[in-house]
Amino acid sequence: MRDSVFTCCFVPSPPPPGEEEPASDMAAPPDKKFLIFFDFDETIVDESSDDSVVRAAPGQVLPGWLKETYREGHYNEFMCRVLAYMGEQGVREEAIRGVIEKIPVSPGIPAVFQFLKAHQELFEIVLVSDANVYFIEAWLRAVGWRPLFRRIISNPASFNTCGHLVLQPFHTHSCPRCPANMCKRKIVREYLAQRAEERGGRPFERVFYVGDGANDYCPSVVLGPGDTAFPRREYPMHRHIVDMQRTQPGIFQATVVPWQSGEDITACLKKLLGR
Repeated sequence: MRDSVFTCCFVPSPPPPGEEEPASDMAAPPDKKFLIFFDFDETIVDESSDDSVVRAAPGQVLPGWLKETYREGHYNEFMCRVLAYMGEQGVREEAIRGVIEKIPVSPGIPAVFQFLKAHQELFEIVLVSDANVYFIEAWLRAVGWRPLFRRIISNPASFNTCGHLVLQPFHTHSCPRCPANMCKRKIVREYLAQRAEERGGRPFERVFYVGDGANDYCPSVVLGPGDTAFPRREYPMHRHIVDMQRTQPGIFQATVVPWQSGEDITACLKKLLGR
């Protein structure tokens, strides 16, 4: 069983990097004032989707030998093995989708998206996550929020001809802080540069980043003095920011607004717009 987890009858050729583009008529117009990035796990949803999917596994648990294969900084590699194991145990798309669609939303987050939906002409919305495109798409479509996002940037994942969900790393990078498969700082920098070029050199008036984890701290350092970081209170992103502000005053430039509920985010955005 151990050896078979690393093989399957067919692995598809890699799709384009895990960036899901909307239809052309959904593309954000160049005059949107604000750009807001969201993480997914434990930010939009209140669990880690990688942990949640295990509820579709036999007995809703993973065998000990599989858990022991995890290496720090290589969680994507570990999840490749987890999904391969689940596929070999007969777990198919319907079961996986059913579990993912039931992941609870984080407190107050529906109010954030209700506000953003009401002001779509002002906000370009992008999701950057170390989960995977399949989990994110399935959940967003279930709640009806998918059309709000201009782009979903995450690890590619798709079902092969055996019916197994095959996960791939997003990219490679040289950042010592981030997991081997994804540096969100690199992603955010490249996205900002690309959009500035597409907008004729005009940057966004303000950039916002909503997250929770240590890998959300890394991109938040890119934000400037007119931007806002929304770290989930007492989660790793928040603790890293507080530590930087204490040990290296003035280095972290963005305004920091910790949140326990999405209502905290909504209140800040409403204040920005004078609502």
